[in-house]
This record gives sequence, C-alpha cells and structure tokens, in this order.
Amino acid sequence: MKTLSTMLRFWDRTHQLGRMGLRELFLAYFTHYAVIVYLVLAGASIAAFARWPAPLLPTLAIVLLVAVAYPLVWYVLHRWVLHSRWMFKVPALAGIWKRIHYDHHMDPDRLEILFGALHTTLPTLLLVAALPGWLIGGTGGALAGFATGLLYTAFYEFEHCVQHLGWKPRNRWLATMKRRHMEHHFHDEDGNFGITSFVWDRLFGTLYTRTQRPAKSATVFNLGYTDAVAARYPAVANRSRAMPHRPGRRRS
Repeated sequence: MKTLSTMLRFWDRTHQLGRMGLRELFLAYFTHYAVIVYLVLAGASIAAFARWPAPLLPTLAIVLLVAVAYPLVWYVLHRWVLHSRWMFKVPALAGIWKRIHYDHHMDPDRLEILFGALHTTLPTLLLVAALPGWLIGGTGGALAGFATGLLYTAFYEFEHCVQHLGWKPRNRWLATMKRRHMEHHFHDEDGNFGITSFVWDRLFGTLYTRTQRPAKSATVFNLGYTDAVAARYPAVANRSRAMPHRPGRRRS
C-alpha cells in the first residue's frame, strides 16, 4: 500500500529528467503504468509459452529475429513516421503524433511524455513481433516473439530515459549514445534517430556530430509545426494545452 501511495504521489507531479538522478529514475521507471504493463504482459507471455511452447530452433530464431529487427523497426518509425510532416495534416492522426512525439520534442526532458503510449506500442509489437513469431512457430512462436518485443521495449524506454537524465555515464558507449541523442533533440532533429543503437543511422547516412552540422535546425523543437503550418492544419494546436516550451539546458 505504501508503494502504491508513493507511486501515485510521484506521478502526481511534473518531472524533468535533466534534474533527476539514477535513483529517482529507477523509482519513476518501475512505477510507470506503461512499464508495468510491458513487464506483466512479458511475464504472462513467458508463462503461456511454457504451457504452449514452440520447438527450440524456431524459438531461438524468433528471439534473434525480433532482437535484431527491433532497432531497424523503430528507426523506420522514428525517421519516416514520427518525423514525417504528414501526420499532423490528418485530423485522425494528429492527436497520436502530438502525444507520442511532438510534445516530447517541445519539452524533451519532461518525463511524463517520454514514455510511449500503450495504444501505439502494443499494436505495433503484435504486428512486428508476435505475427512473425506465429508465422515461424505457431502459438508458441507468437508468444516468444511478443515477450521478446515487450522486454526490448522496456529496455528501450529505460535507455531513452537515461539519455535525457541529468547524469553523465562513465561507460563510453552510453556516453556517446547520450551525446548523439541530445544532438537530435537540441541541435538538428534530422539525424541520430537511434535510441539503443546507431547501426542503422550509419548505414542510412543519418549519423552526425555537431561539428559536422554547425548550423542549428530552426525546427529542432517544433518538428516543422510552425505557427504558419498550425494555421493551415490546426488539429495539433487545438489539442495543445498551455505547455511551456522548456528545452532545458543546452547539452552536448
């Protein structure tokens, strides 16, 4: 009961990751409803897999496929869907785009809008993880694929939080990932799309450092949804509450 009370009090406030440490992040992460849902569903999928298992080799193939494909899938979604300039033009999609990406870029360190929305992540995982698993290994394969996707999503969310945290990792790889992601948010949004890996940025030529792009993007926070665009496509603006633009301190 004390844990539930603590959780409710914690999420009753606005939090800026740039002002938080690792201890506060762990509290935030493991008490957020989306992470709880991911972990519970992963546990349930693993338990169901024990009841209706797939053969060993197909299971290993599914787990490996999802783990390898996940960074590519989210690179594609991040670059060509979330950073597209067509979603806000469609009234039915404008609210989704605002919730899962526009708000995050407008206030990059605000914790409450950093986590993905369940109504977008879960259907995506069913499509890109459970469905291929079912095609390879039937029911057991679908469960293995879904569980792998859920666990990777939980890891993705934690890594994303760390990159916005007011803490400098000692690990060289983590520090580099954090630096590239901060450049995506505070310098030029048209690149450095990876969160857990920059392999696909390298392959597609979107990996950059600030010295390679001296000029700061004029749309790094609003993603091209300017006042002029909002006048023509007002769906996002109509859904926006008075959320101050707080890009936080400039970080490298």
